[in-house]
Amino acid sequence: MTVETNYWSYLLRVWRESAQDPWRAMLEDPHTGERLAFADAERLLAFLNQQFNVENPGETKPPPTRGPQA
Repeated sequence: MTVETNYWSYLLRVWRESAQDPWRAMLEDPHTGERLAFADAERLLAFLNQQFNVENPGETKPPPTRGPQA
C-alpha cells in the first residue's frame, strides 16, 4: 500500500466462519482498491503498528486510551 505521511484510510472487514474459528480481517484501500487479508487479529495489528512506525522508526507510541481522562 502507498504510505502517505499524515493520513491513511482503510475499509476494515472482520468475520469468522463459526464461533470456534478465529476472527479474520481484510483492509481495503479506498483510493486504490488494494486489499490485504489477515488470518488473525494479531497479524492485522502487527501490520497497523508497522504503518505507524514507518514515519517515526524506533519511536514507541503509548497505547490508546479509552474514555475521558481523569
